[in-house]
Amino acid sequence: MKITSKDTCVILEDERDDVLDFASYLEIVIPSTYGEKNIVVDLLKYNKLTLEELLSFLKISNDQRAASKSFVIVNTGIDYDLIPDEIIVVPTLQEAEDIISMEEIERDLSF
Repeated sequence: MKITSKDTCVILEDERDDVLDFASYLEIVIPSTYGEKNIVVDLLKYNKLTLEELLSFLKISNDQRAASKSFVIVNTGIDYDLIPDEIIVVPTLQEAEDIISMEEIERDLSF
């Protein structure tokens, strides 16, 4: 896993080729190591991400939001109309950072 720390978040990128395995791994790693951070998951290398693969990140997304932290997936290979409201998927890392900044402002203002 490639890890990039930013001011507002940690970007986690899969260095292998199994998105389901990566999601399972993150379910363990995020709470124990990155639970207090906003998380961006870089899945740009997956050109054909399926809804099933995306939904494997649903538990992590819900857990992060319950802890008042952001969770954003970056991918361009999925039909955005299929994405459930509980998961945020954007096409670029910059947009992911922008979403996190907006959510931080919302949390500061108690929305």
